[in-house]
Amino acid sequence: MGTCSRCGKECTVLKRCSICKHDWYCGADCQKAAWKGHKKTCCSVDDAFDRMNDASDRCDWRGVLKWEGRMEQMMENVPDFLRDSILFVFSWAHRAAMRATMNREMNKDHTISLVRLETRRVEVLGTIQRFRDQGEAMCGLADILLLDGKGKSQEAAVFLARARGVGEAHGFFSVESRSCLGLARIKLNDGLEEEGFELMRHALAASAFREDDCDTTIELNTLYFFTPALLETDKIGALDEVEPLVRRYLDVAKAESGKTYMGACYPV
Repeated sequence: MGTCSRCGKECTVLKRCSICKHDWYCGADCQKAAWKGHKKTCCSVDDAFDRMNDASDRCDWRGVLKWEGRMEQMMENVPDFLRDSILFVFSWAHRAAMRATMNREMNKDHTISLVRLETRRVEVLGTIQRFRDQGEAMCGLADILLLDGKGKSQEAAVFLARARGVGEAHGFFSVESRSCLGLARIKLNDGLEEEGFELMRHALAASAFREDDCDTTIELNTLYFFTPALLETDKIGALDEVEPLVRRYLDVAKAESGKTYMGACYPV
């Protein structure tokens, strides 16, 4: 039993397109009627993969998303590292689409797709033991969930806790710092100041031990959020803790080509 790609009718016998081997039709009439639209993506899976990559190379997110319907085909019988590459490209395209459009309903669809793709990426990256990338992917996935709202903070916290564990286990301080910062913000939003501040301090401590290819963004992000959070509390000694943080922020920003850091913590 299957479903016709054009009319949606369920049939016990379907005819598959002999070229792309992706779409199925209940008969010749439906196949002919669908051809005007289907011909745009009717090609072998290898050609679909090449065209998707070509669109990615040209930073054409629309061109990439055109082939998302063929994604499962592309990922059949290929190594896990290639599956990760495919998932990464489609994730990038959805992020680019969200930046390019102001349509709230469309962005909801992109968010759903991003969560689905990045959840799969996290598992694939764990399989091929690319733990730093896995930790970064989990932090990014948590960012998406938090931006989506709708009570997703606990789900985001699960991924951040996993990312923190990966960072601590494998010595990836950037992952450890970023995940602790995310967890701290959740705690502070929930009114758990002491737990949030302790996580912020942990994030700052970890950010001082950056890997060679990491910039100062995580450290600046943590300082950017920690300082005003302390100023808003009536905690005794908060002002004493703020002054060295402000000095540290200025020193790090000055070292970063003299540019003052501005912007949101976790861009999508």
